[in-house]
Amino acid sequence: MATIPKPIPVPTPVSQPFWDGLKERKVMLQYSPSLGKYVFYPRNRSPLTLEDDLEWRETSGMGTVYTYTVSGRATAPPWEGSVPQMIAVVELDEGPRMTTELVHVEPEAIRIGMRVRAVFDEVEEGAVLLRFEPA
Repeated sequence: MATIPKPIPVPTPVSQPFWDGLKERKVMLQYSPSLGKYVFYPRNRSPLTLEDDLEWRETSGMGTVYTYTVSGRATAPPWEGSVPQMIAVVELDEGPRMTTELVHVEPEAIRIGMRVRAVFDEVEEGAVLLRFEPA
């Protein structure tokens, strides 16, 4: 049986600065002066204000586990050999929450509220994925 490769992100013109930042080992997020907040996912206009004022800024790469799940079964065929999967929502110190994968931690050690830091995981084709490990 052939192994199905894991999908590789395809940047769009709007998300390209996020992916370029990861290649430079930086977590770049958009900041909206009209909203006074960082926003994630990358977009063209500020949420709520709809202003065209989004700026890319480097963030700390630090955050807190907001929620998580440990999956003993692969969530899709490409992840058959990658169990358990430790999927989490991390709330960055700058405010936005993002879905990610936890690494370098045993499943039983994960806790809501656990401090985490960015890990830049270079995968095939030169793409870099953002994951998090205990801080």
